[in-house]
Amino acid sequence: MFKILKQVGDYAKDAAQAAKYIGQGLSVTFDHMRRRPVTVQYPYEKLIPSERFRGRIHFEFDKCIACEVCVRVCPINLPVVDWEFDKSIKKKTLKHYSIDFGVCIFCGNCVEYCPTNCLSMTEEYELATYDRHELNYDNVALGRLPYKVTQDPMVTPLRELAYLPQGVIDPHDLPQGSQRAGEHPEDILERLQAEKRQETADQ
Repeated sequence: MFKILKQVGDYAKDAAQAAKYIGQGLSVTFDHMRRRPVTVQYPYEKLIPSERFRGRIHFEFDKCIACEVCVRVCPINLPVVDWEFDKSIKKKTLKHYSIDFGVCIFCGNCVEYCPTNCLSMTEEYELATYDRHELNYDNVALGRLPYKVTQDPMVTPLRELAYLPQGVIDPHDLPQGSQRAGEHPEDILERLQAEKRQETADQ
């Protein structure tokens, strides 16, 4: 008799524990059901990269002075700078510049430390190829104008949640001229100046 009661008690305990685990799993499911949809129908829809997104590096050949600062600050000495010294003008003349994006870690050091601002990070992130040698971009490929998601008529650009106005959680059909969440620097400065004027007037 006691053995049967023990078996029934163990069975009930296991059933309660199973129900508890199922409830925990369903609570996660129901929590995600209340959130906004995050599925992007790529490649017909693409997210707009953030303001400081580190994509393909853009290179301006005419600005480069072949100082090789980008090579020195690169963690893997990646950029290849080919130059020769012109004795007539006593300056370096750039002949060739290339970056292998198959090796690049997109840290942005070369862009940050470039003294002539001839390097810049773009929003372009679609660099996949079938041949890894095609990822070695020369100065002509690096000088190509960057690709922007918002300029492609075949793609629907989607804004991330951080870029949506307050109270809007659906990335589709945004109000015309809507700004990203948060205050602009000039608005913050104006507010601080107004507060300072108010404090001065109160004194």
